[in-house]
Amino acid sequence: MIVTIDGPAGAGKSSIAHQVAARLGFEFLDTGAMYRAATLSVMRAQLDVGDPDGLAQHVRELEIRWENHRVFLGNEDVSEAIRSTEVTRSIRHLADVPAVRQQLSHLQRQIAAGRDIVTEGRDQGAEVFPDAHCKVFLTASPEERARRRQRQMADSGKYVSFEDVLAAQNQRDLEDRMRDVGRLRAAKDAVIVQSDGMSADEVLEAILQIVRKCQKNFNGENLPREPDAAMINLPR
Repeated sequence: MIVTIDGPAGAGKSSIAHQVAARLGFEFLDTGAMYRAATLSVMRAQLDVGDPDGLAQHVRELEIRWENHRVFLGNEDVSEAIRSTEVTRSIRHLADVPAVRQQLSHLQRQIAAGRDIVTEGRDQGAEVFPDAHCKVFLTASPEERARRRQRQMADSGKYVSFEDVLAAQNQRDLEDRMRDVGRLRAAKDAVIVQSDGMSADEVLEAILQIVRKCQKNFNGENLPREPDAAMINLPR
């Protein structure tokens, strides 16, 4: 069974996806790590990031594996190497190339086939796993997400004004919605969870309820889900 959790930056989808996978005994598929692994390989090969055809050809020739929460390039475990600042800075050059996204999306489907997996991102339910058994779109208002981000930064010793955090986030939201490939959007059959006013525990429980209902459908214990999106908002 495949569970996708999409949503905008600052919605908390990565943390929630990890927790959902742990609670259900599912695997967590870190699709971002796969893009990072491809980026690391491109950097090592010193390829021209302005050559989309060359990048796509390189990625097609890579062997990227996801095993036991670790990502491998061939037989090399690169789980730590892909977290470098240099990789983080360069990943956008691959993520916006349609042929690269197509190749890595195909690989992600191969990895997920026949497994119980939770995955998160911008377009997992809409593009990468259109036939996923359970799709969630986790979101919150821009102001709520900015407040959360500001608190996180303050906790790490970095103070940025709310106005600056909100402006940067709004710009990223706009860019994510306008991307030519992998743009931010909810799948038509996703359940939308609007998390304003909810604690992290409440969000987790709400999503677990959704997934468990999907599990009943998946196991044939209930009627097929409706095709139109629903919305859940459980205020504190």
